[in-house]
Amino acid sequence: MNSGKIGIFDSGVGGLTVVRAVNNLLPHESVVYFGDTARLPYGSKSPETVIRFAIEDAEFLLGKGLKLLVVACNTASSVSLPALREFADVPVIGVIEPGAKAAAGITESGIVGVIGTLGTISSGAYQKALKSFESVKRVIAQPAPLLVPLVEEGMLEHNITDLILKEYTAPLVNEGIDTLVLGCTHYPLLKDALSRLLGEGIRLIDSAESTADEVASILDTEDIISDNIQGENSFYVSDIPLKFQEIAQRFLGKTIPLVTQIEVGDLH
Repeated sequence: MNSGKIGIFDSGVGGLTVVRAVNNLLPHESVVYFGDTARLPYGSKSPETVIRFAIEDAEFLLGKGLKLLVVACNTASSVSLPALREFADVPVIGVIEPGAKAAAGITESGIVGVIGTLGTISSGAYQKALKSFESVKRVIAQPAPLLVPLVEEGMLEHNITDLILKEYTAPLVNEGIDTLVLGCTHYPLLKDALSRLLGEGIRLIDSAESTADEVASILDTEDIISDNIQGENSFYVSDIPLKFQEIAQRFLGKTIPLVTQIEVGDLH
């Protein structure tokens, strides 16, 4: 198990921020990533369909020799974890619980904000997870659907992005939040812009970093930390590998190896 890989999947490219966080925290671990780009977005699909897709994604990655599986998709995290934990013979974690736990641990006022895609916010998954902690008194959730395309276009330091961030966060600031959960795996790339906008009075919770912390904790508890000197990344997608590679290099800040395209029908 120590030589096994960490598997990470998402419906698209957003989960690459989790890859980056895992690489930074655990550089000796090897990561295999699958982006189901042929069937995105998962947020518009029924729970039954998302669960089926998630199991197919997991089955493909488990065939690569995993020791742990990360569901780096907020939609899949909100509906498929019980089924995946029953299906897989390795630990399975999502991105919602680690982010909620981190926010609950640092909030002082107990008023926590969440921004995410419309599907994630509508699911109520972050709201439910946050409210399970006694330290959280109120949760203010705000859909921020325009942020994903801005991130994927690389418009991280742009006046338009700043204006949209201000529009989305103003209601949260007015409610007196002291902690903001970035409830989409694309959003960590906007941390610098959000920090400038919100100032030091509001703490940002990067769900990708929180998830990497949870991965490290599980590897330590299960005693399956790799003894590699340096881990390797490998990437698979179900469509448009060249576009994925372009965005991935922007997300990760480095050149990545060849991206392999897998037909959806070959996931089994």
